[in-house]
Amino acid sequence: MKNRFMLLSLLLGFGMAFSFTSCSEDDNNDDNNEIIDTGNVVVTENISADATWTSDKVYQLGGRIAVEAGATLTIEPGTIIKGEAGTGANATALVVARNAKIMAEGTADAPIIFTSVADEISPADIAAGDFTSPNLESNINGLWGGVLVLGNARISASNDTGELTEVQIEGIPTSDSNGLYGGSDDEDNSGVLKYISIRHGGSNIGKGNEINGLTLGGVGSGTVVENIEVVANQDDGIEWFGGTVNVKNALVWNVGDDGMDADQSWGGTLDNFMVITVAGHSFELDGPEGNYDNGGYSIKNGVVIANNEDRSSEDLINTDDNTSVAFDNIFITAIAEGQQINRVSHDVGIVSFENIVLDVNEADLASHVNGTVPAGVTAGTTPATAINTSAFGWTWAAQAGVTSF
Repeated sequence: MKNRFMLLSLLLGFGMAFSFTSCSEDDNNDDNNEIIDTGNVVVTENISADATWTSDKVYQLGGRIAVEAGATLTIEPGTIIKGEAGTGANATALVVARNAKIMAEGTADAPIIFTSVADEISPADIAAGDFTSPNLESNINGLWGGVLVLGNARISASNDTGELTEVQIEGIPTSDSNGLYGGSDDEDNSGVLKYISIRHGGSNIGKGNEINGLTLGGVGSGTVVENIEVVANQDDGIEWFGGTVNVKNALVWNVGDDGMDADQSWGGTLDNFMVITVAGHSFELDGPEGNYDNGGYSIKNGVVIANNEDRSSEDLINTDDNTSVAFDNIFITAIAEGQQINRVSHDVGIVSFENIVLDVNEADLASHVNGTVPAGVTAGTTPATAINTSAFGWTWAAQAGVTSF
């Protein structure tokens, strides 16, 4: 086990060393970003015009970098992006603002990797097919921020003054207007995210306010999000705040809070996924926060590995009274005593269970459900229907051998 405190000290050293770097006024062209002695291209200003990041370079986020409205950031397959150390208002992150786009289309042979400056992974490692970190353990988190994509789709939010159609995303200071999300366009298109691995993030901007690995705020159904891995984020793996975006082939491993988190009446589908040894809830699923309710979302075709010898999840499925979600074909294994589906009857929301298999003895099934066991929840040793875990063969998790069950 590597010494986490030594790594954090190293990170802080990096942050101090790079805090005085600067870019020319036109920060959107790669040639105008500063190249430091590590060879990294340091990005310190928002992207206000179309830009392309190429796989022959490592891009270093020198702060909270926003792709601003009207701009498109294209990231080539195999590109590595590293965030500097920072907390509070100085937390580094990549924010895709409303009316901006990100076109980050990695491949199974050349994924796009977001990680920390303390991570020694290099383009040569990607070219060699080794997507693991050469020096950081898979449970070290909070070393930088994360990736946030914000759109114009509807959300369900309110405050003391009434209903809200737009709000500021968590993890971004309210002083930054690029953090606003929400609107009226459910088909909004924020671009493409494919074969993306996000690692060691989740730095804290305030008490109880960390950045998720991948945040999707008011993101519309025109956006493509497929083949996503989040490893060792301090907060949640993937969190949806309203919107209608669908996510396919997503894996979350060793995060410090919830695996999959949905809020503000998200209206999409999560299809084909794995949640592996998260510290919080495997699923933290809330309903509307305002009057707008799109009727719910669906989560299907997935595997949850709830525990290993080093880590234990808080529980299996956590929902609120007003959550509306349909679960279908989910296999939950490595279940520990006391872990439960926390609620099966709801005062307002509608939660349905179909083909949910808990890998426990039939005699123990009831102890893992808080309430009467629904007909769609059974005990067993295999999924009800085959789940395509081969889709995750490109991930660090697969290369580390933790996707088997």
